[in-house]
Amino acid sequence: MPTEILMPALSPTMEEGTLAKWLVKEGDTVASGDLLAEIETDKATMEFEAVDEGVIGKILIAEGSEGVKVNSPIAILLEDGESADDIGATPAAPAAAEDTAPAASKDASPAPAQAAAAATPAPAAPAGADGARIFASPLARRIAADKGLDLADISGSGPRGRIVKADVENATAAPKAAAAAPAAAAPAAPAAAAAASGPTADQVARMYEGRDYEEVALDGMRKTIAARLSEAKQTIPHFYLRRDIQLDALLKFRAELNKQLEGRGVKLSVNDFIIKAVALALQAVPDANAVWAGDRVLKMKSSDVAVAVAIEGGLFTPVLQDSDMKSLSTLSAEMKDLAKRARDRKLAPHEYQGGSFAISNLGMFGIDNFDAIVNPPHAGILAVGSGVKKPVVGADGELKVATVMSVTMSVDHRVIDGALGADLLKAIVENLENPMTMLA
Repeated sequence: MPTEILMPALSPTMEEGTLAKWLVKEGDTVASGDLLAEIETDKATMEFEAVDEGVIGKILIAEGSEGVKVNSPIAILLEDGESADDIGATPAAPAAAEDTAPAASKDASPAPAQAAAAATPAPAAPAGADGARIFASPLARRIAADKGLDLADISGSGPRGRIVKADVENATAAPKAAAAAPAAAAPAAPAAAAAASGPTADQVARMYEGRDYEEVALDGMRKTIAARLSEAKQTIPHFYLRRDIQLDALLKFRAELNKQLEGRGVKLSVNDFIIKAVALALQAVPDANAVWAGDRVLKMKSSDVAVAVAIEGGLFTPVLQDSDMKSLSTLSAEMKDLAKRARDRKLAPHEYQGGSFAISNLGMFGIDNFDAIVNPPHAGILAVGSGVKKPVVGADGELKVATVMSVTMSVDHRVIDGALGADLLKAIVENLENPMTMLA
C-alpha cells in the first residue's frame, strides 16, 4: 500500500528544513539509495536518498518550501501495481507514531502545503507480540516473509524506526528501543526558545510605529543560533579567565617556519598555532578535556578542537579531530579546507559536531578582547583578541615593547572548576609563549 516519504532529520539539531529541489518527479521509479531531493538544513544543503523502492505517486511539498517540519510527509511512494487512486485509501497511522516527532512540530502551525501533507494518512502496520504496531515498508515485509523472519525482532533504520529493505536483508535483530533512535536524533526545540521572556514581535513593532525600518525574516541558521545561544547563556554557569600572551617568540618562529615551508606552498597562521596550543594543553590537563552530558561528564581521550568560522548570516564551528596528533602544516591545510566548505555550506554534520573545546578568534577584525558563549556540550571556549604592541616589564625588570594578545576563556563550571580552568589556560599560554616546545 502507499507509503509516506517523510522529511528527514539530517542532523541532530534539525527541526525543520527547506525542500530546495526535487531530483525526481511524479511517476519516476526509484530504488534504495537513489537521490530524491536536496534539503537545506540550518547548516548546509544535503542530498536525501530513498530508503525503499517504488514509484513516486505524489509530491506533497513543492520545491522551495521553507519550514518543513522533520517527520512530516513530503511525498507518497507507491508499491508495484498501485496507482495514484490508492493514495486516498491509505488507513490512518496510530497516534502513538507521532510521539517520535520533535515537540516543535506539534507546537507550530503548519503552512497550507504542510497541512495538506499532514492530512495524508500513513500506511497500516503489522502488530508485534506485545500488540504494538510495527512499521515496515511493503518490500521489507515481503522479504521478511520469504526469509521467515519476524519483523518484531528487527530494528528499523528508516524514519520513525520504520523497517526498510536493507534492515531485512541484513537481518540484524536489535533491542526494540533502538528502533526509535533515528527519529529521536532530532531533539525537541529548546525550552528557552519556546518560553520567550521578552516582548513579542507585535509588541516590538508597535514601539516603532511611524518609523521607517526593514523587516528581515530569520532563516533556519539564524533561528537555530538564537535558540542555542539563548539556551546556553541561560543554562550554563559561565565563568571567565583572562590572560595576556606575549607573541614575539611565536611570530619570529612562525616567520622562520613559513620561509622553510614556502617551497611546499604552506603558510602557517597564528590561529594554527593557537589550535595546536589548545590541543596540547587539553592533553596536559586531561581533566579539562571533557564535555557535559546531562547527568554525567564524559572525559575525552583525544583533543578534538572546534574553531568558529563566520559565514554570511551565521557561523559554523568545524571540528579538527585528533588535533594533538597532527602537525602544524596538517592542521593548517585541514582548517583552510573546513573553513572554505563552511562558507559554501558544504560541511557534513560529522564535521561540525562534537569536540570538547572551541576557539573563537576575532583578532583579525581588530578586537582587543571579548567574552564568548560556551557552545554545549563543550566545557569551554577561548576568545582570542588581536596582537598589539604594548609596554611590558621584562624578567629583568626593564621596560620593553612586546606584541601582546589578550585571551578570555569562558568555562562551564559544571565541568571545570576555577583551579582546573587556570591550569588549562596556563598550559595554553606556555605553549604559545614557547612555540618550539609544541614540535617536541
